[in-house]
Amino acid sequence: MALLPILRYPDPRLHTVARPVQAVDAQIRQLVADMLETMYDAHGIGLAATQVDVHERVVVIDVSEERNRPLVLINPQIVWASEDRQVNEEGCLSVPGVYDGVERAGAVRVTALDDHGQPRTIEAEGLLAVCIQHEMDHLLGKVFVEYLSPLKRNRIKSKMLKARRETERA
Repeated sequence: MALLPILRYPDPRLHTVARPVQAVDAQIRQLVADMLETMYDAHGIGLAATQVDVHERVVVIDVSEERNRPLVLINPQIVWASEDRQVNEEGCLSVPGVYDGVERAGAVRVTALDDHGQPRTIEAEGLLAVCIQHEMDHLLGKVFVEYLSPLKRNRIKSKMLKARRETERA
């Protein structure tokens, strides 16, 4: 397994739309293992392949307290979303240190393949539903800050660019 570099907003590669996975093979299983290791190392609860500059429809999530129940979603699709909407504070490994409220469906039903290529259906609400929607946005080339006002988005972009410049100088 290997730690993968996580792209940081406003990197334009974060806006790439991911391709469907053609086959769940050894390469995809290795990607899943590396993504899980990267997510756990970064203390995240979700990671999309887009965030590690792999533009295939792969998501890993673990919202468990013990951090021992990884969920792998390959080629996920939301097949149902509740009409009730909830605003939850979100953060993102690609936008470290930034948290803000985003409105999303309170519950979703998702179909996907697992890391063995087996189909599965997941019904989620609460934090898991938020995380699934957030990570699936990444597969569409969308970062959560795009739900925020242009003023907030520009402030975040400036903050992230300044942090990158300071890191490059060090």
